[in-house]
Amino acid sequence: MDQPLLTGLLLVATPLLEDPNFRRAVVLVLDDDTDEGTIGVIVNRPSETAVSDVLSGWGGYASDPAVMFSGGPVGAESGLALGVPEGDDAPLGWRPLEGLGDASRVSRLGVVDLDTPPEVLGGALGSLRVFAGYAGWGREQLRGEIDEGAWYVLPATDADVFAAHPESLWSSVLRRQGGDLALVSTFPDDPRLN
Repeated sequence: MDQPLLTGLLLVATPLLEDPNFRRAVVLVLDDDTDEGTIGVIVNRPSETAVSDVLSGWGGYASDPAVMFSGGPVGAESGLALGVPEGDDAPLGWRPLEGLGDASRVSRLGVVDLDTPPEVLGGALGSLRVFAGYAGWGREQLRGEIDEGAWYVLPATDADVFAAHPESLWSSVLRRQGGDLALVSTFPDDPRLN
């Protein structure tokens, strides 16, 4: 039986996930290929480094907070950007995410080619987020972690990727699910202090 694609969905770390790389992480899955593996970016880890300090010309187009985000522990020296076009046309230097699963709500989200001159592409984007690094899992590794209870798999929205207050995203994504997950959203950061 084929497993549903996770592309375009969120992986939200359960309180059981203790790995410091992913503790309370919210990961947007960018590509899920059951033969090759899965990649995504952590969307709730802003750094203190301004986009303009790293990528000349792009800072003025970055969504608030206009800082680099730690996308994950793999390839931390490389940059990856996501954006939503301002209009209906696909601008030069932007391509939509491919293979979105049925439950995805990130219909206009795409990858931005940071080699495109910012003055050509920047103004055509309504939202832009830049990540240093990404998260990656080998073939079947992520499915195993989900089966072990490390991740909740939840629908994503464009607003999740471009949240103005990313530090509260873990709680807000869980809270909007209602039921037991809304209760999990109140789980203390350190349960020993409860």
